[in-house]
Amino acid sequence: MTKKQQRTKRHARITAKVQGTQKCPRLVVFRSHQHVYAQLINDEAGRVLASASDLKLGGMKKMELAKEVGRLIAEKAGKIKISKVVFDRGGYKYHGNIKALAEGAREGGLKF
Repeated sequence: MTKKQQRTKRHARITAKVQGTQKCPRLVVFRSHQHVYAQLINDEAGRVLASASDLKLGGMKKMELAKEVGRLIAEKAGKIKISKVVFDRGGYKYHGNIKALAEGAREGGLKF
């Protein structure tokens, strides 16, 4: 299996156990080689409640960008009165950019 297939398989295992609701949505992380994205998803309704990415941010290192994306998603969650989420690392290891994003979201006021 390729690395992408392995990650997809891990993500499916995680998603089977972790479900987001309206009051406690799932915070999903996706990272490409250049960018990092985060979404708040209500799995009951199948809707994306908020999203953030580093596409319009620049001038920082990748770790700093990931932390800023975490702060942005926490800010957007605060606007729609969400303070508690379930973290879905997307099949990635919890280190580097994924960890920085989670720390930024915690600093922004989200609780997981």
